[in-house]
Amino acid sequence: MPELLAQDIGDVEVQYLDYPGDGPTVIMLHATGFQPWLWHPIARELARDFRVIAPYFCDHRPIEPEKRTLSWLVLTDDLVALIRRLGITRPFVVGHSMGGTIATIAEALNGPIASRMVLIEPIFLPSNFYELDIMVEQHPLASKAIRRRNRWNDEADAREYLNDKKLFANWDREMLDLYLEYGMNRSDNGELTLACQPEREAALFMGAMAKDPWKLLEKISCPVLLVEGENSDNRTVIDLEYATSLMPKAELKVVPGAGHLVPMERPHELLALLLEFFGG
Repeated sequence: MPELLAQDIGDVEVQYLDYPGDGPTVIMLHATGFQPWLWHPIARELARDFRVIAPYFCDHRPIEPEKRTLSWLVLTDDLVALIRRLGITRPFVVGHSMGGTIATIAEALNGPIASRMVLIEPIFLPSNFYELDIMVEQHPLASKAIRRRNRWNDEADAREYLNDKKLFANWDREMLDLYLEYGMNRSDNGELTLACQPEREAALFMGAMAKDPWKLLEKISCPVLLVEGENSDNRTVIDLEYATSLMPKAELKVVPGAGHLVPMERPHELLALLLEFFGG
């Protein structure tokens, strides 16, 4: 099992999972509202040939009170600071959803950082979205996150709830178990609440509006593998084929049968893609 460690990056501490290894370092960045533990089935296999670092970006900083947001530019700075404080040079970087966008911004504005990047369903929304001036209640994802259910009587109650939700319908069984174990907090009376609280998740969704990533893609000079789920709802609004064409050394692969949550639904297929791309 990995160690759960914390690194001082100047004004805050960032928690991360550390899978020790003698090979190159792989940094794995999670999606909005999720946890680094959801990389575990993939990370433990990568750890045979690599050192793996998986940071947690949810509650390490206060939310900006007026807009109720946590800017992805701030998270980008935190990622760069973490890499530098840990003394990591030219890592492989894997980012899912929010994590993919943060990796992209970090590489474009502070690179070269990564030797190679894998961007799984990164959030590259249409450019006009980033010009909007909206509050949480008007944001299509943040408005849902802020109203998310956040209390269950016990683990059986929580598991039944997740099993009834479309979002979790195609999850790998181990991934669902990990989410119940590490994505929820347990009180003394046995009740469960979300580890990344709804207001925190909403703030992260709002934070996506801080920077339009489309203007940065041509600056990414390292080799990039973009990964898209065949059945992802995001394909109707995010054009990853076009994003691939803007990066000098990028390729796109589609995972059959997967939705937006490729790591949770197809961990074995994703692991194979990573090993091939990293040369492991």
